[in-house]
Amino acid sequence: MRYDITNIPVGEVFEEQDGCPICRLRNKLEERAVEYITGAAMMEPDIRMETNKQGFCIDHYRMMLAQRNRLGVALILESHLAEMEKQVFAGVPVLGKSAKKQAKDAADAAHSCFVCRQVDNAMVKMLATVCRTWETQSDFRRLFEEQPCLCLPHFSALVQASQGAISKKGQGDFAAAASRLAREYLVQLKGDVRHFCDMYDYRNANNPDADWGNSKDAVERTVWYLTTRQP
Repeated sequence: MRYDITNIPVGEVFEEQDGCPICRLRNKLEERAVEYITGAAMMEPDIRMETNKQGFCIDHYRMMLAQRNRLGVALILESHLAEMEKQVFAGVPVLGKSAKKQAKDAADAAHSCFVCRQVDNAMVKMLATVCRTWETQSDFRRLFEEQPCLCLPHFSALVQASQGAISKKGQGDFAAAASRLAREYLVQLKGDVRHFCDMYDYRNANNPDADWGNSKDAVERTVWYLTTRQP
């Protein structure tokens, strides 16, 4: 595969063959963003202004706390709380915002996340790169077809991205290749979940020799396949 500055991250992700490549790509972007936020970005005023306004979702707060920099997270929270007080409750009670407007601003703040926005913006470009590289490089098409699976949300995202990234002639073949990866894994999951349920049948409940096969983690893998997130 021919690498250039635009497709190196995509190529590296697809050279691995473990689960959904788009999940891996998203995870790498999230990890880098969280490391940046809890590290060098803490000293960058323009970034802090944005994190103060946008805050973070629960998934990314958990990732930030996992960085083992509680003081750094506390400093981010301190300035974010000050900004939330200003955004939501600005003004004295009589002349300030109505309770209805405060509630709307609070809801908007609760559904805002700096990392999500950064990752979503990067993913738009990355998905387009995946599609264009698939169309122009035969080696990458082989890597794509050899992937174990695509999760359902990322199958949808890829097919949608392909409509604006590759020629109409190639869109059908790309969608078919993506569909095969997503559907084949779904069929496998159906069998594994069915087998998991059967293992609780009275005929297997007390059988020490009962074979679980690949079904022991079928529930967790299915949740991931449907949501892109490990439970």
